[in-house]
Amino acid sequence: MEFQQKLPQNLKESLIFMGIISILSVNIIAPIITGLQMGFSIPHYLMAVHNMPFIWISVVALVVITQKPAERLSRRFLKQDSSFRSTMLINTICNVLLMSLVLTILCSWIGARNITMEPINHFFIKWPRNYAIALIVEALIAQPLARLAMSLMHRNTISD
Repeated sequence: MEFQQKLPQNLKESLIFMGIISILSVNIIAPIITGLQMGFSIPHYLMAVHNMPFIWISVVALVVITQKPAERLSRRFLKQDSSFRSTMLINTICNVLLMSLVLTILCSWIGARNITMEPINHFFIKWPRNYAIALIVEALIAQPLARLAMSLMHRNTISD
């Protein structure tokens, strides 16, 4: 029951769910990582905001691309009777892991508006920090709010 109440049930709900998560994630994660990398200032924040539409498109595309591999990876750690919370946490860890591997490089290129070897050369320095930030935002903010929205949508549907 908890799975059905808090997760999307059709394409429209899936798009809303993905929209909530991706918009929250991009608007929180990008400024934090930019600030840590370049310093927290209004010009750096505005630069991050200016790049957010391109980052958001990349995130949405990457969600679609990494969904199946993340599900396969999640199944390695979950049992058939795993609880809703453990399933959501493992799914989040696997999704964020795969996406952060790509986005650590891709978002650096988007932000710099230049494809260089710098993000690749510094990958193992930057990726753990980026992964931790993304995992915290996803697990504690974006995913819970999106599941709350689904729960409220389903509650309104049931009571109508």
